[in-house]
Amino acid sequence: MKDFIIPTKDMDMGTPARQGAPVTLKVDGFDVTVPEGTSVMRAAAELGMQIPKLCASDNLEAFGSCRLCVVEIEGRRGTPASCTTPVADGMVVHTQSEKVKRIRKGVMELYISDHPLDCLTCSANGDCELQDMAGAVGLRDQRYEAGRNHYDTSGAGMLAAGDIRARAPQGDMGNPDYIPVDDSNPYFTYDPAKCIVCNRCVRACEEVQGTFALTIEGRGFDSRVSAGAAGDDFMASDCVSCGACVQACPTATLQEKSVIEMGTPERSVITTCAYCGVGCSFKAELNGDQLVRMVPYKHGKANRGHSCVKGRFAYGYANHKDRILSPMIRERIDAPWQEVSWDEALSFAAQRMRGLQETYGRKSIGVITSSRCTNEETYLVQKLARNVFGNNNTDTCARVCHSPTGYGLGQTFGTSAGTQDFDSVEETDVIILIGANPTDAHPVFASRMKKRLRAGAKMIVVDPRRIDLVRSAHVEASHHLPLRPGTNVAVVTALAHVIVTEGLMDQDFIRERCDWDEFQHYAEFVSEARHSPEATAMLTGVDPAELRAAARLFATGGNGAIYYGLGVTEHSQGSTTVMGIANLAMLTGNIGRRGVGVNPLRGQNNVQGSCDMGSFPHELPGYRHVKGEATREVFEKIWGTRIDPEPGLRIPNMLDAAVDGTFKGLYCQGEDILQSDPDTKHVAAGLAAMECVIVHDLFLNETANYAHVFLPGSTFLEKDGTFTNAERRINRVRRVMAPLNGYADWEVTQLLANAMGGDWHYTHPAQIMDEIASTTPSFAGVDYALLEEKGSVQWPCNEEHPGGTPLMHVDGFVRGKGRFIVTEYVATDEKTGPRFPLLLTTGRILSQYNVGAQTRRTENSVWHDQDMLEIHPHDAEVRGVNDGDWVKLASRAGETTLRARITDRVSTGVVYTTFHHPDTQANVITTDFSDWATNCPEYKVTAVQISPSNGPTEWQEDYAEQAAQARRILPAAE
Repeated sequence: MKDFIIPTKDMDMGTPARQGAPVTLKVDGFDVTVPEGTSVMRAAAELGMQIPKLCASDNLEAFGSCRLCVVEIEGRRGTPASCTTPVADGMVVHTQSEKVKRIRKGVMELYISDHPLDCLTCSANGDCELQDMAGAVGLRDQRYEAGRNHYDTSGAGMLAAGDIRARAPQGDMGNPDYIPVDDSNPYFTYDPAKCIVCNRCVRACEEVQGTFALTIEGRGFDSRVSAGAAGDDFMASDCVSCGACVQACPTATLQEKSVIEMGTPERSVITTCAYCGVGCSFKAELNGDQLVRMVPYKHGKANRGHSCVKGRFAYGYANHKDRILSPMIRERIDAPWQEVSWDEALSFAAQRMRGLQETYGRKSIGVITSSRCTNEETYLVQKLARNVFGNNNTDTCARVCHSPTGYGLGQTFGTSAGTQDFDSVEETDVIILIGANPTDAHPVFASRMKKRLRAGAKMIVVDPRRIDLVRSAHVEASHHLPLRPGTNVAVVTALAHVIVTEGLMDQDFIRERCDWDEFQHYAEFVSEARHSPEATAMLTGVDPAELRAAARLFATGGNGAIYYGLGVTEHSQGSTTVMGIANLAMLTGNIGRRGVGVNPLRGQNNVQGSCDMGSFPHELPGYRHVKGEATREVFEKIWGTRIDPEPGLRIPNMLDAAVDGTFKGLYCQGEDILQSDPDTKHVAAGLAAMECVIVHDLFLNETANYAHVFLPGSTFLEKDGTFTNAERRINRVRRVMAPLNGYADWEVTQLLANAMGGDWHYTHPAQIMDEIASTTPSFAGVDYALLEEKGSVQWPCNEEHPGGTPLMHVDGFVRGKGRFIVTEYVATDEKTGPRFPLLLTTGRILSQYNVGAQTRRTENSVWHDQDMLEIHPHDAEVRGVNDGDWVKLASRAGETTLRARITDRVSTGVVYTTFHHPDTQANVITTDFSDWATNCPEYKVTAVQISPSNGPTEWQEDYAEQAAQARRILPAAE
């Protein structure tokens, strides 16, 4: 495949694009037509002319402070700034007159007079806009004598100039205006001596990120960027380390430590982040094959040039010392690992797996695919089960988090994915956010949400916790419905009750787009008095007046969009809640146009893709049931083997069967089920009962404690392929460096398949995508050539939609008529009581990701080095627990210990923790209850008790000892 060529318009256009009527003007003798409202600077850039600038950037609103971009306009007095001057029809602009060149040179001379001229040794040498602009304006010398400045630590320049302040007693005679470098942040430094006070970092923090952590302190000569109160450094500030300020800085004031250490990168490759479901595009910038930095790609349609701390900085795990690069095998799980060759490891694995099938039957082995791997790799793993193993025993962590989305939206709308693109939020008037915490789990999209809220949109948060979007310094939700965990269905149905009984539904939309008879039945159901906010208040804990006000706002407030996350799906009624959310959208007519829709926020980078690729035991790629003869024939013709029409085993069924002695072998790619799946003790028992567990991963994870074969994996930086994000966007993943283990993950799966008798001959992931397109209707038009041309596309992409489908259900639902489904509330079997009176719910934190295998091996751990238990002050006081104390967290399933954090972010009766650290193993607490339709585990509702503790539980000590024994590695044989 040819390399991706960065578009010629990758240059900074100076100011944002505008929409409007066409306006024609003349710039330096050339005619250019641009939309009304466009700046003169951008109009010149459209002609390829770069007007010198320092404070302007096309991802920020024009500011006009640097005065370097002045131009002359015929018929106007003076020299206006081109960044803040809008175009006008017939305008004649001169960007290179003698007058403006003289002014620019004088302005640049002033900047240089208070800037260290250490360009040859500066870390930004070759990547410094100040340096570039000095060259652009032709500055070759500066006339000002040394004097008061910010960069000379000795203050010698002041003495030479006779400065009064310098002559005053100064102790060590240092420079009182010099501010030392702040290197408190693990990823970047702040050097005030090189700051030109352009405000770009401050504006990026406000306009792009929405954190407002930075400001300009002081006036005139004393102006400098400040990260909080006097004396605060970047680590003590509200900075979330998204990198927007670093990217915006035109000098070395804010600079990545990796660039300081490794030098300015000289080449770049466009790829896609391997963390959350936003699917940010990045330029991986390198020196040779050494990755220097990840820069968010301005043409990335999911992130629009923004990033978070994980995608921007937390890539160091790729070269971490813990990474395993050689295959390993062992006969028993209590024996040490032995490093072997790839051929030996694959032969050992293949013989073991075939031997198990011969002894215990064809269905005695299976696979688990990963939502962190590419579409192509995931497709091959489910193909391994069906084409080589001869069964449908394939499952994925996507079922463990979002399978209710597939089922619920499939039943109501006819397709198993979100309805909008991320850009749609810019036209939303009212947002319902339920069971999701975007500022921590999907921070780049959260920044766009916050920007829309600051522009006037309203938000309704339905969550047991007071997440940041409920109320923080610069955004506040209109309504917060702090429901009791497990009562989602009751709250959603109560919202529908208000809309229906008060006549706020969109009857025209319902009659035209939905099944009217089903709606009548549903309306009768939700109108019952038992579903009113008042009747459900004792159950849900939600104030009835607040709920009624929220329902009215959503029904009458304009374009309404619903965004939800794992707090919806990871319940025993997850599928029912998704159907209830779909009902709300149809009730109010909020489907089929921009600014509306039902939008699941996928937790991992390729959750959507792993579902699309047929990773479930009952579905082939494209969400088609294995019982469908016509569907099986499509794959049987290409694969040359018969496909079993009977659905296979899900992960819980595999573990149950293993304990029962009928399931004996597992190939687990990229997943750590021992840490991520519920009821850890049961998972451990199932894995221990198997006779061959193959773990294919980067590190010896927790699941590998029970493995017999370890196959080294490759990072997203070492492979080609595609990810599909939460908006159905298929993004290219491009190989940045050669795989350190020798093979990309798809190649390892192919090697295993062929060792077991498969006859696979792929030479590049593009061929796998071609096979996906030939078998899967929604991917029919997708190939790598199209992705190179367009950058990305959203499925369905086929003959009817050759350019992809940003918005779903525009003219009608995929299933025809939208289907209203009765959503009866059924209480979970997990109940509180005298022994376990509290409810535990779990989630994520900004700096860590999923089970932490990647982020724990980066500097992100300085922000979150252990899981903490959030407890309301009342619940803590009753139990004698103080902030920072060790507490024992116990449920009917198990117990663990961790430190307490006293906070009113949680309601009384509710406790909360993350699951990023294996020494806590939060899932030893969670039960095996699951969603009625999909088996999605009920992570979010566990009855628990907390009590003071002196340290680790007996189980934690035993687990740590077993893990240490399981990770012993013998040196490779000579």
